[in-house]
Amino acid sequence: MKHAYVPRTTTYTLNPEDELNDLRMSEQVRPLYDHVRKFIRETVDPMSAEFYRLGEKKTDRWSFTPEQLEVLGKAKAKAKEVGLWNFFLPDAETGEGLKNLDYAYIAAELGKSPLASETMNCSAPDTGNMEVLERVGTKEQKEKWLKPLLNGEIRSAYAMTEPNVASSDAKNISTTAKLVGDEWVINGEKYYISGLGDPRCKIMIVMVKTNPDAPPSKQQSQILVPKDTPGVEILGPMHVFGHDHAPRGHMHLRFNNVRVPKENMLLGEGRGFEISQVRLGPGRIHHCMRTIGKAEKALDMMVSRGLTREAFGKKIAHLGGNLQIIAQARCEIEAMRLMVLKAAKAMDVLGNKEARIWVSMVKAMVPERACKIIDQAIQMHGATGISQWTPLAEMYQDVRHLRFADGPDEVHWMVVGRHELSMP
Repeated sequence: MKHAYVPRTTTYTLNPEDELNDLRMSEQVRPLYDHVRKFIRETVDPMSAEFYRLGEKKTDRWSFTPEQLEVLGKAKAKAKEVGLWNFFLPDAETGEGLKNLDYAYIAAELGKSPLASETMNCSAPDTGNMEVLERVGTKEQKEKWLKPLLNGEIRSAYAMTEPNVASSDAKNISTTAKLVGDEWVINGEKYYISGLGDPRCKIMIVMVKTNPDAPPSKQQSQILVPKDTPGVEILGPMHVFGHDHAPRGHMHLRFNNVRVPKENMLLGEGRGFEISQVRLGPGRIHHCMRTIGKAEKALDMMVSRGLTREAFGKKIAHLGGNLQIIAQARCEIEAMRLMVLKAAKAMDVLGNKEARIWVSMVKAMVPERACKIIDQAIQMHGATGISQWTPLAEMYQDVRHLRFADGPDEVHWMVVGRHELSMP
């Protein structure tokens, strides 16, 4: 007996009246977007060339020269002066009050220039950490740590990943924090803690297990740990494809009976997962926004190379399947852009928690596709593509690493797949 096919009713719609399908930038934000593009072109890019040149002869790789900090500081001061500062915080009095959708357009521009985000105080992991402190920090925590972060005076780190457990499942986190008197005593090991090597990094937000007997979602907490606290032992940098990314680095560290005041707990004991919903939704999507900017830059370099080099009597762009590769890269970038804009809009309309399916979609899709585009740009550049003469090799490392950062691809595909199976 044959059964008639009954189409499923899904939550994905092309209804033109659905607010989620209006992906236009706010008219009032367009001047800010244009200003950011101009500032990157006229201030950030020239400063970046000078910044890296001034660091070529430094003797300590884990430092910045005074001259580097001076040119960067001048650019940051100018950004602050003209209002290009802290606009990553959506609907916050401390920022420009941008919606996630509006910031998506701007972040794609930031992703094209390595120092653009830092110059305008919109760098990870500071953005996520500042958002957490702004949303759930106490008055004292905001005064001590959020204020200097918002002023661009210090940097921060987020310590979650552990080498001895599958920490893509945060319930496995084994670093412990036990309340002894008026202090939390922390023991455990973390690795790939981005930015901790930066000499300007002063504070970490650390994911810890505070109550192994509580329900699984209430065992974890997040706590503030100053980098210079006794017992914080930095074991050394972890390498990414053979590079240590000095002076910022991705550090391996150990907590040896580290003691911090009881007041350093964020939001409350057992609310670590709740805080993650505040931090990881925006943080993950910011990565995707900037990654689209990198893919755009890779395609631009691919086209430029393809039209200026000849082999076998033809422009490289017209050799083999290169013309199709270029065309497909453009299609992929536009598809990624629309998906990220819709995920950003979903966060604005539905909230971070309800938009998690859209966030997982783009977090799994964008780095994977951007990696492919950058790889194709490398191939079209020949040996130069893997050299220090272009930014492509570093761009590839950065985007490939994103397929682990803030959750591996497989976790996000699992989230999307489970949602699909659960829909009527």
